[in-house]
Amino acid sequence: MMTDLDTFRTETRAWLAANCPPEMREPVRSEKDATWGGRNPDFQPGQKEWMDAMAGRGWTVPDWPKAYGGGGLSPAETKILREELAAIKARNPLNSFGISMLGPALLKYGTEEQKLEHLPKIARGEIRWCQGYSEPNAGSDLASLATSAEDKGDYYLVNGQKVWTSYADKADWIFCLVRTDKTNKQGGISFVLFDMASEGVSTKPILLISGYSPFCETFFDNVKVPKANRIHDENKGWDVAKYLLGHEREMISGMGLASTGRNPLIDGAIATVGLDHDGKLADPLLRASIATFEVRAKAFGMMSERFIDELKAGRAHPAQPSMMKYYGTELNKSRYELMMAAGGSDSLEWESERSAGGGAARAWLRTKANSIEGGTSEIQLNIIAKRILDLPSA
Repeated sequence: MMTDLDTFRTETRAWLAANCPPEMREPVRSEKDATWGGRNPDFQPGQKEWMDAMAGRGWTVPDWPKAYGGGGLSPAETKILREELAAIKARNPLNSFGISMLGPALLKYGTEEQKLEHLPKIARGEIRWCQGYSEPNAGSDLASLATSAEDKGDYYLVNGQKVWTSYADKADWIFCLVRTDKTNKQGGISFVLFDMASEGVSTKPILLISGYSPFCETFFDNVKVPKANRIHDENKGWDVAKYLLGHEREMISGMGLASTGRNPLIDGAIATVGLDHDGKLADPLLRASIATFEVRAKAFGMMSERFIDELKAGRAHPAQPSMMKYYGTELNKSRYELMMAAGGSDSLEWESERSAGGGAARAWLRTKANSIEGGTSEIQLNIIAKRILDLPSA
């Protein structure tokens, strides 16, 4: 006898088989293969169809309420959907800081008007968001931020600078921490939203050692931000910021998950060192290192599933995102170290068509930022020591 969940799985499997474009079942090869949406999207074949189909069912954010563009699914149904998407090796229909970071904060702290204004647009991929947190003198000590928001009656006048603002040059809106009280460090911060097309907003990409520029400097020069765009109370933005950081760290931890479909780590190793007469990777040391890594990645994947279940049920430890973020990012760095080792000296090549413009080396260099963004590994270890292990402060 089929249960309601069995029926949901069967119907979901059939719908995905009929609606997921073939291009969206291919492995992600480059950043262009990620679907970000926004006002001026750059869609590759199949991306818009897949995003629109999933958004039409509310499945870009399956566990959000239907009133806000979500699917209204239960935790058990959401898990089934994730499993069925993984089974067909489907790409994410929509990558969005609105989904992974801002959305949960709005659901918790936003007014009904703010939720109805922003959440459906996030779910449909109509607005691309960026995060205005770090500043030149406020990174790990984020509460020292200095970007000011001067009270002008029904709006704030924002002046200052943010740095490491991921994809600010491509974003439509920003969620931003500003200082509304200079006399109180954590208690003088507010959380506001505004359009990146607002007068006085400018961005400048930061060229990384990898040759990529995903991060930007962002400047605010007398930017008018309506007070209606403030989330939660004035000077209570630190509460929103901490809650959002937990979801950001959960998102970043996903970098450590095991590969689905063809494994680029194993494929690269085979291409470089070949197979022995037993069909095993010819280099036994590299073979053992890859096997150890794959076991760690599988174990982390199972831990991630448990964490998500506990999070949805409200039973997760408040510091658990720090644990997941730390291990996931360090695991991802290990993955790319092994990929470089598997590629040998050829993997260091930087510019030829054969190496796709040094794709492997550039991606390896990019992973070095994984343990910095969203809170450094050192900060995460401090949180784990104090809040999970209950160790005394130094």
